[in-house]
Amino acid sequence: MKTAVYYNNNDIRIEDRPKPEIKNGEIMVKVKASGICGTDLMEWYRIKKAPRVLGHEMAGEIVESKSDKFKIGQRVFVSHHVPCNECKYCLAGNHTACETLHKGNYDPGGFSEFVRVPEINVEQGTYVLPDNVSYEEGTMIEPLACVVRAQRIIGVGEGQTVLVMGSGISGLLNIRMAKLRKAKVVATDINEYRLKMAKESWADEVFNATEELDIKADRIIMCTGAMPAFEAAFRYIDRKGIIMLFAIPNKNIPIPVEDFWRNELAIVSSYGAAPVDLEEALGLIKDGKINVKDMITHRVKLADIQKGFRIAGEAKDSLKVVVVP
Repeated sequence: MKTAVYYNNNDIRIEDRPKPEIKNGEIMVKVKASGICGTDLMEWYRIKKAPRVLGHEMAGEIVESKSDKFKIGQRVFVSHHVPCNECKYCLAGNHTACETLHKGNYDPGGFSEFVRVPEINVEQGTYVLPDNVSYEEGTMIEPLACVVRAQRIIGVGEGQTVLVMGSGISGLLNIRMAKLRKAKVVATDINEYRLKMAKESWADEVFNATEELDIKADRIIMCTGAMPAFEAAFRYIDRKGIIMLFAIPNKNIPIPVEDFWRNELAIVSSYGAAPVDLEEALGLIKDGKINVKDMITHRVKLADIQKGFRIAGEAKDSLKVVVVP
């Protein structure tokens, strides 16, 4: 089968690999769509484990099954990370801290023609797509689930002012989710196309990130890795406010300790999503509460994945780039 093997952001090679063989309890999925995630573009992070097949926002059709739970022909979204539900983290509701979740994956990755889904992922991370949810929309379940979890962690809600810094795909999802939670949302970016999309995503106000804002936000959600944005966040956060590290820079963040202490600020992070988040995200998409169709701006074939990485990395008029094998 054909796979796209990542060596670095500018070196993704189409290579032939043997099609995996499934075991008892497993399924084989023919990949129909797989999204390029912002984390896939974080070369400093990804290159540590290169060469490897990336792609974790995957939807497809079951073509082989040795599971009593799923059958051939079903359309599914499959989560690459699933928790054990037995460790102290899972039992406390902190599933994304579970070691099993961090170590697990499917074989080899969504940027391939076929994926073998291990039994634990079959049991806890495979979801049948409703008839009104396309494969491409299915690739958005995991990104939206990450947003669902992050906003639950920081308690986004009615009456709050939420500043979303960075209006790429994760920023737009956070904007739409915060508006659904009845918060006032202010969005920033340096890209005029993304600012336009932020406004169309119900943001109450949008600003170019080069402007100095007159704002005190209850919650700030960082959806950019740009250091100037992190420095500005400490100027914009209100007392008792929370800064959510949804995205991270490639170096440590200097913290203004006195302000941090006197104003009782908090910085938290959110990594990934748990089954409860994935189920909620799928429901939001199925019920039309969060529209994800208009965020899918580009589609590329597996053979053209290098072009897809370039488009996503340049971030001109692109939001979500989906690989369609």
